[in-house]
Amino acid sequence: MTARSALVTGGTRGIGRGIAERFLSEGYRVVINGTRPQEAVADVVAQMSQLGSVTYVPADIGDSGHRDRLIEETLSTVGRLDVLVNNAGITSPGRKDMLEATEEDLDVVLAVNLKGPFLITQGVAKHMIEERKADREFRGRIVNVTSISATVATTNRAEYCISKAGLSMTTKLWATRLAAYGIDVFEVRPGVIRTDMTAPAAEKYDRLIEDGLTLERRMGTPDDVAEVVSVLAAGKVPYSTGQVLTVDGGLTVARL
Repeated sequence: MTARSALVTGGTRGIGRGIAERFLSEGYRVVINGTRPQEAVADVVAQMSQLGSVTYVPADIGDSGHRDRLIEETLSTVGRLDVLVNNAGITSPGRKDMLEATEEDLDVVLAVNLKGPFLITQGVAKHMIEERKADREFRGRIVNVTSISATVATTNRAEYCISKAGLSMTTKLWATRLAAYGIDVFEVRPGVIRTDMTAPAAEKYDRLIEDGLTLERRMGTPDDVAEVVSVLAAGKVPYSTGQVLTVDGGLTVARL
């Protein structure tokens, strides 16, 4: 049997890179994407290649032509795709107060964070269904990386919150639609993770965490999220399709 394969969108940095590197260390053939040209990520890809077989496909998942090409090149590279991780995402432009957010801001964020993952899942699911028909032992797995912002309101990132809430429902919808084909769909919901996206606010978060924002007194890491995604991809959480796994150090635990 050939090695298992995975597509990780937004896989060149942050949480996505952590997930991709975990898969590589476990013997997966991995395809990653990002919006930067090949030469701009050559060093990153070279470093990841030391762990295993990785292919970079430049693609903006908010663009229909790019999405189609990403799926096509992924399948031509790996043949059979076992795991899809919808991780790519952007934050709200300028983090404007929601009274000042523009229609363009909303369109851009929803295109990447919600429409892109929905349609990539649609394309990949059709492939996985055919694999299932050809091999009853095949079980595809799809993981949507959302955020605690799916349920925690932040008024200067309204577009981002809306997109993650939508992606959370998308998980339930695809889990429902694909269960008959043995394809599990999960949502992984990170909290405050130390990445380049959170770097501008890292000092603020460190202070809040020290004051008790989270139960575990540290920011999360991409490895924390990657560990959970790895377990899901390996089928070690059975009979649980459609569920949410929250990786936030206890931030969203209700307390008095």
